[in-house]
Amino acid sequence: MRWSVLDAPLDSSGRGRGEHRAPAALRAAGLLGRLGAADAGAVDALITDPVRDPETGVIGVDQVRRAGRAIAVRTTTLIGSGRHPLVLGGDCAILPGILAGLPAGFDLWFLDAHLDFEDGRTSPTGEAADMDLSIVTDHGPAGVLDREGPLVDPDQVHLLGHRPLDRAATDGKEASRIDPAVHLVPATGLRGADAAAVGRDLAVGTTPAWLHLDLDVLDPLVLPAVSYPEPDGLDWADLIALARPLVTSGRLIGMSVADFNADEDPDGRHAERVGQALAELLAD
Repeated sequence: MRWSVLDAPLDSSGRGRGEHRAPAALRAAGLLGRLGAADAGAVDALITDPVRDPETGVIGVDQVRRAGRAIAVRTTTLIGSGRHPLVLGGDCAILPGILAGLPAGFDLWFLDAHLDFEDGRTSPTGEAADMDLSIVTDHGPAGVLDREGPLVDPDQVHLLGHRPLDRAATDGKEASRIDPAVHLVPATGLRGADAAAVGRDLAVGTTPAWLHLDLDVLDPLVLPAVSYPEPDGLDWADLIALARPLVTSGRLIGMSVADFNADEDPDGRHAERVGQALAELLAD
């Protein structure tokens, strides 16, 4: 599988946090060379407006929409030309744009420490990265997407590696908002041999799939360079064991990587480790 690396440096806080420097940091660590990947350039996805919109509850919502449209166009173009996009965020707010650019009828393998199922009222931050999964399943704030209805059927969403639901939010509202059709496997079910078993089970089938990796699915003891670290996450071996069967299933359309915070990696060693893991995961 030949990968085409596309930068989408979207930081949905609008405050110039280190996620928007993540694509450059991963490139500087030699990611394209490790993968033998084509360079698909960058998409204009910067969010510079830190103001929370009173109607949708989303920070910089006009810029979020613009970034989503731009990401969708580039994703559609890459896939239409027979290429496999590897989209480097940025944070998880890149996801709606990516999914808007995919052909209809796909599974979403979503690896994340968090549920990302807030909406414009319940989100404590107003960042679109709090609510990307609710947006794409049509449970988020109205008006963020250009079209009505879900970008992905909730029954085709597999949320993997999140922490226990009773820790999802202090008030418990986020866990209660999850569509019951979404398939959930918490981090506690992805340790050791269980990780490989879940990966093999998910890999079975013929439906095309997209793999989204929020790096905070990893335990902060092995990767602290994320914006919202959560304890009790996966280690590198668990991540590879889980995701490798998905990559080799023959079903993968493409992949996105989010939430690497380059500000928390001044010497570049964590970017180097992420690049090593992606090379191991995505090797032919």
